[in-house]
Amino acid sequence: MIRITNLSKIYQMGDTQVRALDDISLTVTEGEMMAIMGPSGSGKSTLMNVLGCLDQPTRGAYHLSGRDVGQLDEREQAALRNREIGFVFQSFNLLPKLTALENVELPLVYAGVDHKERRERAIEALSKMGLAERLYHKPKELSGGQQQRVAIARALVSRPRFILADEPTGNLDSRSSAEIMGIFQELNQQGITIILVTHEEDIASYTQRVVRFFDGKIVSDQPIKQGNRTEEACS
Repeated sequence: MIRITNLSKIYQMGDTQVRALDDISLTVTEGEMMAIMGPSGSGKSTLMNVLGCLDQPTRGAYHLSGRDVGQLDEREQAALRNREIGFVFQSFNLLPKLTALENVELPLVYAGVDHKERRERAIEALSKMGLAERLYHKPKELSGGQQQRVAIARALVSRPRFILADEPTGNLDSRSSAEIMGIFQELNQQGITIILVTHEEDIASYTQRVVRFFDGKIVSDQPIKQGNRTEEACS
C-alpha cells in the first residue's frame, strides 16, 4: 500500500543542510498497524507530512496505493489525500464554535458531499465512537477522550484506507489513552491501515510493528509481540 524508496528531505538552514530524512526506504502493507518512534528531531513528523501528501521529499520516491505521489500535481495530491488518508492529531484540532457533528461533517463539506449524505455519514461515524448522545455538544463540553473520539470520527467520515495519527494520546490520561488505542485496534481489525507517531513505549505496544528513527534514518524496524491489549483497552 505504501512504498518509500531512497527518500530524503533536506532543509537549507543558512549555509547548513539539515537532513530531516536521510535516504530511507520503507514498505507498509495494507492492514498493518505500525508505530513510528524516535527522539525529537529524528524525522518522525517530516515522514508523517510526506506520507500525508502535505510535504514533498527532496529526492526519492513515494508510492501510495500504486500511484507515484511525486508525479501528481497539487490538485491530484489533494484528491488522493482526501480520498485515502484520515488524520488524527495530539491537539484534536476541533473548531471550538462547531458542534461535534459539524466538526465531523467538515471534510465532506470540502469534498462537496450534499447535506443529507454528510449528515448521515457524520452521525454514523460519531455513533461508532460511542458519541450518539454528544452530537450537538461543542468541544469545551466534552472530555479530552471524547474530543479525540470526535477527531477519529472526523478522520473516518471520508472512509479512508489508512489513518495517520500524530501523538494521538499525548494530551490524554492513561484510561482515555487505553480507550483510544482500543478504538484504533478495532479499526485496524476492520481493515484500516494505521500509522501512528508516539514517544510512549506502552502506546507502541498496541501496534504490530515499531519503526525507530534517529537523525533522519531508520535505525530499527521490528514486529512486536501482541498481548491482550484490545481486551485491556476495552475493559
